[in-house]
Amino acid sequence: MRVLVVEDEQYLARVLEIGLRREAIAADVVHDGAAALEKLAVYDYDAVVLDRDLPGVHGDEVCRRIVAMRLECRVLMLTAAGRLGDKVEGLGLGADDYLAKPFDFPELVARLRALYRRSPMAHAPVLSFADLAFDTHRRRVLRAGNEVRLTPKELAVLELLMRADGGVLSAEYLLDKAWDERTDPLTNAVRLVVHTLRRKLGEPRLVHTAISAGYYLGAE
Repeated sequence: MRVLVVEDEQYLARVLEIGLRREAIAADVVHDGAAALEKLAVYDYDAVVLDRDLPGVHGDEVCRRIVAMRLECRVLMLTAAGRLGDKVEGLGLGADDYLAKPFDFPELVARLRALYRRSPMAHAPVLSFADLAFDTHRRRVLRAGNEVRLTPKELAVLELLMRADGGVLSAEYLLDKAWDERTDPLTNAVRLVVHTLRRKLGEPRLVHTAISAGYYLGAE
């Protein structure tokens, strides 16, 4: 899952960025509406955490343009304007969810994951393949009933592979969805994560390589 955080309070933006990454959510951060529109024109985000009172292009206008461009990303407005009328207005602009400041971080994460499940490639909260089960809410993976402890990045890659339902995902796609813009596009990070993921999941192997194409889940 890849998220764009649009927040002009730089300290809060940094806290959100660090917190989301710890939850296996790749996060890019900008501090104004114009920069947000530039990112949205380049990257395919799953969700946008959007402050309303932004400098330059107002958050409301960013939301309107997301709707007008028919982008598939979900919009969660995160703002100090928390009155009922503000919430009604924000949802009327096209936001998918609305969370007022101050807020509890676990609630923000839960709302983002709920929005992700409602995406065009929506799946049930518990993903399964062969004897592998992934509870996306609790971030818990079981193989043949035994818990497998994975890092946040390994969890992110496994979730993408399981949502693909056997389809081949290129290294470029995995890099785009599970890492942020600071990552070197020539890095071998995807290959290394897939290698450790295979080792931790054990035998028989579930994560396979399609030569010159990418990676997929398959039962031997």
